Amino acid sequence: MSDTSSSLRSVLHKPLIAVLNTGSGSCDPSAAQRMSDIFSDAGLSHAEVVSVPPAQIESALKRAAALAQVMVVLGGDGTIRAAATHCSEASRLLIPLPGGTMNMLPRALYGSRSWPDALADTLSAPSIRDISGGRAGAEPFFCAAVIGAPSLWADAREALRRLDVMVAMKRAITAIRRHSDEPLEYRFDNGVSGKAEAIAVICPLVSRVMNHDEPSLEAAAIEPVVASTLFRLAFHAVFDDWRNDPAISLARVTSVEARGHGRVPVILDGERVRMGRDVRVYFVPSAFRALAPEALTLQPAEQ
Repeated sequence: MSDTSSSLRSVLHKPLIAVLNTGSGSCDPSAAQRMSDIFSDAGLSHAEVVSVPPAQIESALKRAAALAQVMVVLGGDGTIRAAATHCSEASRLLIPLPGGTMNMLPRALYGSRSWPDALADTLSAPSIRDISGGRAGAEPFFCAAVIGAPSLWADAREALRRLDVMVAMKRAITAIRRHSDEPLEYRFDNGVSGKAEAIAVICPLVSRVMNHDEPSLEAAAIEPVVASTLFRLAFHAVFDDWRNDPAISLARVTSVEARGHGRVPVILDGERVRMGRDVRVYFVPSAFRALAPEALTLQPAEQ
């Protein structure tokens, strides 16, 4: 164990609270006891483990950020986004464990580890990862922002996970059609501007094409399309890397401005957020600090 890891081990002996979202898929009735056992095996029997339903998760996270030096959270992408936000504001360390469906941020930090293995390995040899992110207006995100696209893109991916290919294709095409009559106006800070059906802004931590420490965001604008391109875009969205499609404009940016004809639908780390007609997204160099196993190299989550 390195000197840095030993120093962080001492931090773990300070107040430590774990919050489990009982509504997440990985939080079964045995999860709390299993987590307590992992803490005890690591010599951290003082850790407090709290299991709460989704309706109480926000208050539990707020309390943990106020009282603990290190917060552990087991939940889906929305729960992890909320935990990271609280840890950022309170300057706390976070161990975000995979408890949902996509698990983009935990997968980038811990690879394919299960949550018990990710926790045990991190407690054994912890290291700090400074995680960058973004903000859409006043709202933070740590994986990706999707501007102007309906949640049916996510529905398409969920259908594919169930191996229901025809439903996945249908939902992807419907997603494109829904907003094709009201394209967004956008401007990237590198001077690129135009109109788009939707804009995706991806943080370095989960990008396939960026190093996790790059000082920028990956922005992708889906250009206005006609019916003949719907099937091709849907195919890429479901089966392939969407970056390969010629209807996608890519850039590395530190800010993005988008304007719609009315309220612009925005999804941040999988959660819908209410915003106005104008949306400004910008890069945040140090969004929060996470703990991960010392020897682990950060890996981008699949997109």
